[in-house]
Amino acid sequence: MSKLEELMKQAQAMQEKLAGAQARVETLEADGVSGGGLVVVTLHNKGAMKRLVIDKSLLKPDEAEILEDLIIAAHAAAKAKLDQLMGEEMQKMTAGLALPPGFKMPF
Repeated sequence: MSKLEELMKQAQAMQEKLAGAQARVETLEADGVSGGGLVVVTLHNKGAMKRLVIDKSLLKPDEAEILEDLIIAAHAAAKAKLDQLMGEEMQKMTAGLALPPGFKMPF
């Protein structure tokens, strides 16, 4: 088998792995929790907020600033988890491939 044929097979295998990883990434979700569970934010795939749960005890007009801070903290926690999950999926996909240092995948 020539080097070109081998390279083409590797490219095809990479394409298949990439498609599988992309499908898995699109199903990823992560929850971020703040205030000891009083605020929960769920993000999906690329960071879009899917769900927000606020404990009823925080729904007081004089506690609006606290609630805002807790939502921001929960969102940041969910985003960090989601980024970690996406990184793990990318590592699985690129395992065994000789990629140059610093190479970033398209998603």
